[in-house]
Amino acid sequence: MMMDIGSRLAMQDLFARYAHVIDDDRLEEWPELFTEDCLYQVISAENWALQRPIGLIHCDNKAMLQDRVTSLRDANIYEAQRYRHMLSATLVQHFHRDEARVVSNYQVIRIMQNGETMLFSCGRYLDRIRFTKAGPLFAERIVVMDSRRVDTLLAIPL
Repeated sequence: MMMDIGSRLAMQDLFARYAHVIDDDRLEEWPELFTEDCLYQVISAENWALQRPIGLIHCDNKAMLQDRVTSLRDANIYEAQRYRHMLSATLVQHFHRDEARVVSNYQVIRIMQNGETMLFSCGRYLDRIRFTKAGPLFAERIVVMDSRRVDTLLAIPL
């Protein structure tokens, strides 16, 4: 089934909002882009290819995403930093009624408090998008990092 242009544009807006809420440090809005029963996982390409379920982050519902934001704000100690996302065009692999499976590439540039800038992570997003009455939401976002290493730590969601 072909995705209509309105659904495609709404989905692209979801991806843009995702990048901007992270890049603009509006992390409290980040969980609102997901369904209640969502999956958010950050995993290396190597573990993904070998079907190893071990990842750097694994949240299997929206409450876990909210807890992650709370811990970032109130409990975790990490050097001040921010991200800038660069996203590729999105390839729709499958679309049926109210759900789409899509893939896109990403690069995340990390900017440290002292101004140091580096390519922090790159890879691909494997998404399952659910089209709800409120608009499209992530039912699943699997972040497959090309590298198996993360410099220092992964504090902020990719």
